[in-house]
Amino acid sequence: MSNFTINHPAILTCALTGAETTREKQPNLPITPEEQAIAAEEAVRAGASIIHLHVREEDGKPSQRPERFQEAIIAIRKRVPDVIIQLSTGGAVGESIDNRALPLTLKPDMASLNLGTMNFGEDVFYNHPRDIVALASRMHQHGVMPELEIYEAGMLESAFRLAKQGILREPLHFQFVLGVPGGMSGDPRNLMHLVSLLPKDVHWGVAGVGRFQLPLAVQALLLGGHVRVGFEDNIFYTKGVVAQSNAQLLERVARIAREIGREVATITQAREMLGLKKLK
Repeated sequence: MSNFTINHPAILTCALTGAETTREKQPNLPITPEEQAIAAEEAVRAGASIIHLHVREEDGKPSQRPERFQEAIIAIRKRVPDVIIQLSTGGAVGESIDNRALPLTLKPDMASLNLGTMNFGEDVFYNHPRDIVALASRMHQHGVMPELEIYEAGMLESAFRLAKQGILREPLHFQFVLGVPGGMSGDPRNLMHLVSLLPKDVHWGVAGVGRFQLPLAVQALLLGGHVRVGFEDNIFYTKGVVAQSNAQLLERVARIAREIGREVATITQAREMLGLKKLK
């Protein structure tokens, strides 16, 4: 039960934009590189150490073009030079694996690595085993730390097998994404089960989708995990009330963390905890 500890600071991640959220439902969604940079700076001030990044074209459609990612990264680094940038290799549901891999050539600090195929709402999120291995290999080639995205317990077992084979390399960082229709729900028993399966001394976090975002964030803080919030996963501050900004969601989690005696990690602390190099 060594994973149930709050002796280390909580790393907060902000998922700024996502691939599915729309301006029609969330008018404050940052889409352009400059909007994302402003939102990232606000998120860091609110306590975020990691920016999980999807990008959009000018018309708002999701994009995996490296050029678009580069524009966003440059804009973000101008405002928050040392923040940990984590690119998505998930893209929009239905995006080809080749396109999903393209941004890795930019050599970000981190990138998401999805560990299995699943029903995703009314769609299918396809991750063939050979594609998972290929993405993991490319991340290692480019010096990118994978964040292991786990939507249900079978994906966690897959991660263990890949680690045993040497395809995934330490340090391992797991992200439990709970609440997607087709995956495990945000029932607190599900998180307890997943955390109980983890080996000792690994870092893990939770991204709760929709109404599960806040309760899972609180549970993760109590169990020693890290937390992701943001418009990719949830657009509301309270039921029926659209959040004003990504920072508003982060400020609440940071406030709760401090209230229960959990320190919020600085960017420097987060880099040290995850074994990421400092930027020059």
